[in-house]
This record gives sequence, C-alpha cells and structure tokens, in this order.
Amino acid sequence: MADESNSMQASQGHEAAWKQLVVKFQKPSRARALWQIIDTIGPYAAIWYLMYLSLFISWWLVLPLAVLAGMFLVRVFIIFHDCGHGSYFKSRKSNDVVGFMTGLLTFTPFYQWRWDHAIHHATSGHLDKRGTGDLWTLTVEEYLASSRWRRFAYRLARNPVVLFVIAPLVVLLIKQRFPSRNASKRERHSVYWMNFAILGMAGGLSLVFGLLPYVLIQLAVLAVAGSAGFWLFYVQHQFEGVYWERAEQWDYAAAALKGSSFYKLPKIIQWFTGNIGYHHIHHLSARIPNYNLERCHKAHLMFQQVKPLTLLASLKTLNLRLWDEQRKKLVSFRHLKKLRNPGHPSSRS
Repeated sequence: MADESNSMQASQGHEAAWKQLVVKFQKPSRARALWQIIDTIGPYAAIWYLMYLSLFISWWLVLPLAVLAGMFLVRVFIIFHDCGHGSYFKSRKSNDVVGFMTGLLTFTPFYQWRWDHAIHHATSGHLDKRGTGDLWTLTVEEYLASSRWRRFAYRLARNPVVLFVIAPLVVLLIKQRFPSRNASKRERHSVYWMNFAILGMAGGLSLVFGLLPYVLIQLAVLAVAGSAGFWLFYVQHQFEGVYWERAEQWDYAAAALKGSSFYKLPKIIQWFTGNIGYHHIHHLSARIPNYNLERCHKAHLMFQQVKPLTLLASLKTLNLRLWDEQRKKLVSFRHLKKLRNPGHPSSRS
C-alpha cells in the first residue's frame, strides 16, 4: 500500500514538473504565426503561378514544381494542424478562420478533423482505445484470432504502396468528403461547407488552367503532400521501442514521451514539416505552436533524453506491423513464423 502511494506521488510530481516546464512555450506569437503564413502560403501561391506559366512550355517543368508545391502544402497542413489545437494564435476566431482557409488548401474539413485529432491525442498509445485518428494496429493475438479475410485486409492496409501512395489520396479526396458517423452537427456542417469551398476553388482554377491540367496538377500536389504526411504520421507512432499499454497501466506523459517519436530530420526537411518531428513535445502539450517545439525540446534534459529517430533509421520501421503484448514491442509479420515454431525461443517468451 505504501509502495502504491509513493508511486502515485512520484507520478503526480513528474506530471507537475513537465507541466511547469512547457507552460511558457504554450504562448502563441502573432508575429511568428503571420510570418510563417507569409513564407508558406506566399511561395505556395507563387509556385502555382509558375506551374501555370510552365504549361505553355513543357509538362516536364510542371512536374518538379508540383513536387515542390506538395512540400509547401505539408507546411500549410502544419499551420492547419496548429489552428486545430488552438495553439497557432491566441484568438480562437483567428485559429478558426486560418484553419478553414488552410483546410481548403489541404482538402480537410476543419471542425471534423479537429474532433478526430483530439481523440487521437487523448488515446495515443492506449491499447483499449484504438480506432479513431490513428493507424490500424492489431496485436499479435488479435491478428492470429482474425478471419482469413480480416488478415488479408490488414496486410493490404499495412502494405507501403497502399499506405503511402493510395491511402493518402483516398482519404483526402473521398473519405474526408463525408462526415464521421458519430460527428455532431457542427462537424457534419464543416464537411459540407468545405466540400462547397473545394468545388468553388476547383472551378475557379479550372477556368484559369483548364480542367484537365488543373486536375492533374492538383492530384500531383496532393499525392506528394499526402504521402509525406502519411509517412510522418506513421513514424511518429510506429517505431522501435514505442509505448503501448492497456488502461490500467496507460499514462499520458509516458505515452507522449515514449509513444511519440523524436524524428530528427535534416534542417530543410524540418522546415518544410514545421518542426513536427518534435512529436514527443507536441503530444506532451498540444498547446505548444510548431514554432516553439524545438525551443521547448532544448529547454530541459527530460526532453533531450528521448532517443532520436533519424531519417535513415526510420526506414526500418516499414517492417513493423503488429504489437506483441508479451514482448511489449512492435514486430514484423515474419515474427509470426517464429511463434508457430514451438522450438523457437520467441515462442516461449
């Protein structure tokens, strides 16, 4: 009983410590936010204009520009993301307005996404609350108990081509055009209004570019941004040493610092991705705007002790497919063969 009390007091002390550390980084800066909008949406619009001019010369000029526009669109999404958390501006109205406008560029309904994403933050790393705003992840036991059809569907969903090429376009162009089944009136209406806004934007740009050129360019831009975004989301919560626990053991701070990666990226990629590689800090406090994440990480040893995941090392996460509850780690499908072999050490662990 005394041990339980001491453990609880230590946990409360640890929680008070990190909350005190992050509070000063939760303050939005209007100047930083406005400059980020200028240096992101400004070049994005300029690249669209260059693509328009390039249409009269060669499609081979349009393609690399579309890839570059896709990278800027990732940065646009980070602004949208922060507005969804209410961290980008101090004013709620400003967050909502900029959130809607950046949502239009990223084909994402603001209020519905904000609702889904809030659930993701509240349940990240929680084995008993999977299914909303996260990547479909089964435990080894759940996979082995599944029907042949469900296993096939799971393997298909976790295939890199499906996950990083097909799924992003399906989500951006189709899934997000419909409200979630449990969405409230405001979330449903946000989907409908966004659909109308997208039709208006697409119609206007089609008049300028021509229907087919606009569609091809928009698809290319969304494909690049979507693939990059899905990859970032994947490595943020699917990596060696990640944290997953059942309800009785789950802890919010542990899920943030151990269940969200510190993705250490080259500076240019860090810029395009709006510092979201400091995802352990973001999950610890979603009220910290992206332009303060790196400063918060460097402010205390507690945060710097989180093991970084490098770009090269992150490629190895592609083999991680299932959560092994006994070993408390993500494993590959090949691990199942070891479980079926009674003589293999893994089958007795």
